[in-house]
Amino acid sequence: MKSTKQSNQVANYDAVVIGAGFSGLYTLHRLREAGFSTRVFEAGDGVGGTWYWNRYPGARCDSESIYYNYTFSEELYKEWTWTSRYPEQPEILSYLNFVATKFNLRRDIQFQTRILAAHYNEENNRWMIHLNDGTSVSAKFFITGVGCLSAANVPNFNGIHNFKGEWYHTGHWPHEKVDFKGKRVGIIGTGSTGVQAIPVIAQEAEHLTVFQRTPQYCAPARNHPYDPEYIRQAKENFSEIKRQMRESQGGQPVVPPTKSALEVTPEERERVYEEAWEKGGLGIFTAYYDLLINDAANETAAEFIRSKIRKIVGDPEVVEKLLPNYFYGTKRPIIDTNYYETYNRENVTLVDVKKAPIEEITLKGIRTTEAEYELDALIFATGYDGMTGPLLKIDIRGKNGVSLKEKWAGGAQTRTYLGIANVGFPNMFMITGPESPSVLSNMPVSIEQHVEWIADCIEYMNKNGVETIEATVEAEEAWSTHCREVAESTLYTKTDSWYTGANIPNKPRGFLIYVGGVGAYRQKCTEITAKGYEGFSLKSSTKTALH
Repeated sequence: MKSTKQSNQVANYDAVVIGAGFSGLYTLHRLREAGFSTRVFEAGDGVGGTWYWNRYPGARCDSESIYYNYTFSEELYKEWTWTSRYPEQPEILSYLNFVATKFNLRRDIQFQTRILAAHYNEENNRWMIHLNDGTSVSAKFFITGVGCLSAANVPNFNGIHNFKGEWYHTGHWPHEKVDFKGKRVGIIGTGSTGVQAIPVIAQEAEHLTVFQRTPQYCAPARNHPYDPEYIRQAKENFSEIKRQMRESQGGQPVVPPTKSALEVTPEERERVYEEAWEKGGLGIFTAYYDLLINDAANETAAEFIRSKIRKIVGDPEVVEKLLPNYFYGTKRPIIDTNYYETYNRENVTLVDVKKAPIEEITLKGIRTTEAEYELDALIFATGYDGMTGPLLKIDIRGKNGVSLKEKWAGGAQTRTYLGIANVGFPNMFMITGPESPSVLSNMPVSIEQHVEWIADCIEYMNKNGVETIEATVEAEEAWSTHCREVAESTLYTKTDSWYTGANIPNKPRGFLIYVGGVGAYRQKCTEITAKGYEGFSLKSSTKTALH
């Protein structure tokens, strides 16, 4: 199908997609191959999505590179060779540019363009999409590939605009190198981003002051260059790796643990944790099956990491500030390179802003309730308005002019069907939306599954004369209830985190991730398709309900 223009010069497409990251690129390729006219709109001037914007020092992936890529094409998998276990941002961006070139995707992407609004027209069953250049386009299908972490969170500190130095947000980092040599630098935030950036900036800055609200459980990455033989074997075992990732809990080919942390001796448990620590990565997180469902089991892993902090960091006062006391793994599990070791440097100061909150940002730096810190540069590693934030930033309106913000009550009543669809929003699909496995999984695996499910659905509609598809109220409520029940059976909901929206002032709390696992979720989606899209209302072009 080709795009057309109406008399008023509004371009008509079969599908419009937001974002040219992992989601948007594959959606464009998949739909275009199936013959659908597709247009992607991207705010940046290049592809990459989160890897286009996040260029801060130390930015790298925390999934192993041979698993953090597309698997829809064996040829693509074998053509690209990763250099190390955990790739840095430039290498991942190079990979996505390689993909865009290989499949000639840029010709159907409009860069430096934001979608401001998308309104559903019930007269013609099409989405009218309004762009920031003042133009509009029309599409039968509206697909969001905005990512779960793309709405940067800059806290509204008093005096933020008074600071006379330079300030940066890690999610909108300049493309050119920022020089911190000889400068007094402050960084607010010690989540995954801060943990990656702090050791790198500390090596360059004259002095680095870290403003920490919540300490983190970190395990060493132990990053290393890949051995050519290891890469060769991975490429040879492509089909098996792909199968294991798709059937797994978290989207990585990890053998699921079968033992409880409480059924083994303390010596055996210590040995397992120590081996995982030395190997690097998230091995502790997956060592025992009950770490996220049993308080006592969780405490064994938490205390092991706290013991490591006590051994690594020299100053007892700094140690106390760095010791977390919430459930391990209920905030994003973090892997690091010399994070705790950085606090042994003489040019690094750690400030506990829970004990001494930031009162204001001044002309010269930051003032807390206890002291003032003079700074030449300030970095906000304060994360994102996750899950719902990227979607609610856009004025999306479905039937009867109801906005997504209204439907979700600003996030207080977020309900979806499978994290893909919404009642009242026909022919709108979300890739890794709220209440799907999304950020608790290896993202490319979940993205591919959603893109393929959505593309198959659109092909089904096209072949069977289906004009619109929309989740039913009953199916949406049942899925949302199921998601909440599964989450409540874990420790995830017992901790304030960006998973629950706790990092955004006044944001309604809710755990909007399906924790049942990638494999189980895929199976559920497949069953729904096999039953003729159970839980969806399908209508033909004659407005007849097909079921």
